[in-house]
Amino acid sequence: MPDHRMITLLTDFGLKDPYVGIMKGVISRINPHVRIIDITHEIPPHNVEAANFCLMMAYPHFPAGTVHVAIVDPGVGGKRRALGMEFAAGIIVGPDNGIFTGILDREQIINAVELTNSEYWLTQRPGMTFHGRDIFAPVAAHLTMGTPLKALGPEIDPAMIVRLDRPVFPENAPVITGTVQYIDRFGNLITNIPAAYVGGKEWVITAAGVRIRGCHTYSDTPRGNLLALEGSHGFLEIAINGGNAQASLQVGYGLSVRVEITHSKKTDGKKEGDHE
Repeated sequence: MPDHRMITLLTDFGLKDPYVGIMKGVISRINPHVRIIDITHEIPPHNVEAANFCLMMAYPHFPAGTVHVAIVDPGVGGKRRALGMEFAAGIIVGPDNGIFTGILDREQIINAVELTNSEYWLTQRPGMTFHGRDIFAPVAAHLTMGTPLKALGPEIDPAMIVRLDRPVFPENAPVITGTVQYIDRFGNLITNIPAAYVGGKEWVITAAGVRIRGCHTYSDTPRGNLLALEGSHGFLEIAINGGNAQASLQVGYGLSVRVEITHSKKTDGKKEGDHE
């Protein structure tokens, strides 16, 4: 009986092309009984930061033993390694390019290998542009059939796995600076600043030259107005009540944002450009 019965897929492939369907076909030929769940295939092309965020958010919500395939791989065919990593709640496979940073920050690796054993690939001579089909999908399928991770390649030092640069936010600092790490389909700008930083305090965030007051819910500000709040994902975000903050501010990924802890309502929203 297979040890793992579910595979998730996260890519920047979109749904216009056959790439996602091909991966599912490869998986099903190896394990026709496995359940395949799509996390998303709408990661902006080559955006490892966005993929890291989405994988980090989705990972905790799946059953133990799930095999996760995450592929945003601008370095495909180059020197970057193909990885398999085992955690308490599941196994993750994908390119060694920083896409796993968020999970590595939160979870302890049990074992990590480089996926070099071509016995478990689709072909011993994989294409230079589609390792999702030739390496990651078949490896994931074999894992669901009970193949041990250690059979897939040599062990590697988890400390050597590539991570994205992450800012350090000093505790109790009155002002910190972060960036926008993800933009959802509603145009909400999700920063990399943990919501815990502002917990129980009054605060404002400045982005694209605009100061925006921190709120608790969307309804705390009139419809059509900018607001900032603590998102359900655990990070501070900028939004518009009933609108699209990205379109309104005309900004994108990597936008610098500044959060200031305030101690009096008199310091909030009283200057030109403020949004209450």
